[in-house]
Amino acid sequence: MPLPYSSAARELQDRFDTRRLADRLVQVTVHDRFTADDRAFIEQLDMFFLASVDATGQPTCSYKGGDPGFVRVADDRTLVFPNYDGNGMYLSMGNVAATHRVGLLFIDFERQNRLRVEGSATLAFDDVLLAAYPEAQFVVRVTVDRIYPNCPRYIHHYRLVERSAFVPRPAVPTPIPGWKQTHWAADVLPAGDPARRRR
Repeated sequence: MPLPYSSAARELQDRFDTRRLADRLVQVTVHDRFTADDRAFIEQLDMFFLASVDATGQPTCSYKGGDPGFVRVADDRTLVFPNYDGNGMYLSMGNVAATHRVGLLFIDFERQNRLRVEGSATLAFDDVLLAAYPEAQFVVRVTVDRIYPNCPRYIHHYRLVERSAFVPRPAVPTPIPGWKQTHWAADVLPAGDPARRRR
C-alpha cells in the first residue's frame, strides 16, 4: 500500500513525533480489499457519513441512513448503497458525478467501533441492485482504494431508540415529510413527488 500521507500530514507527524507510528499503522491496518470482518461490520450498520468534494475543492459531508444491510459489499473491492429521495439539492451526489472521490465513515455507536473507506464512486441508474432498494433513485458504486479502522476511544456510547419511518421499505407506505407540505416547498416539488400528489 502506498503511504496516504500528504506533505502537510508529514509535517504534523514530525512536529508531534508520530511518523513512525503513522507508518506502522499503514503497515498493519490499511488494506485495499474488504475482509470478511469488514463486510460483516458494514452490512450490520444502518448509517454512515459520506464526504465528497466538488471540482473547485469545496467539500461537503452528509449522513446516509437506511435499514441494516442497506450498504452492501458487492465484492472485495466494491460497495454499493442507494440514493433515496432527499431535499433535491444533490450536493453529495453532484460531487460524486463531478469528481468521483469519496470517503465513508462507518460508526457503530453501540459497540464503539468505526471503519473508514476511501475510493472512487460512480452513480448507477440502471444497476442490477437497484431493484433491491425500494424507492431508490439510483445506486452508488464505490471502488475502494483504502480501508482502515480508526481508534474508537472518542466514540460516544449511544443506543438505538428507533429507526426512521421514512426509510423506504417493501409493502410499507413511506410517510410524506412535513417540510414538503410547507408553503415554500409545495409548489416547486418534482412532478412525480408523492407530496405533490397528496395535495
